[in-house]
Amino acid sequence: MTTSERRRVGTQLSFALYGAANRMVRMHKPFLEPLGLTFPQYLVILELLDGAPLSVGALGARLDMDTGTITPLLKRLDVAGMVTRTRDPADERRVLVDLTPRGRALEAEVRGITDKIKSACQLTDRDLDDLRRKLEALAHPAVE
Repeated sequence: MTTSERRRVGTQLSFALYGAANRMVRMHKPFLEPLGLTFPQYLVILELLDGAPLSVGALGARLDMDTGTITPLLKRLDVAGMVTRTRDPADERRVLVDLTPRGRALEAEVRGITDKIKSACQLTDRDLDDLRRKLEALAHPAVE
């Protein structure tokens, strides 16, 4: 590969990752729209299903979202009746986020989306696990 070929956007790793991320979001859309969820809201629901209640800060850290991103997202989920946001009685500065019964009622459908997407990817479980590990290593490199 020549230097000019390596410089082309289409040959850049970042472009491949960008394209894959966009495709993944588009693949989720037909499953999320009937539930009234966006892709980031779906990620919040999944995370809360695995460990609610969580502080806004902990939830943001788990999803790699800053407070400027996650706060309005949580507000929309609160207005939609899917989560509650309450002050932590042990520390009034912290806000805890939990799923409402309406949010928890989405569990089967939300978890089922993962299997549908996995099937649509047409990769083996091993390939998907390898890819996920490599992407996680790229997103969160070990501190040297």
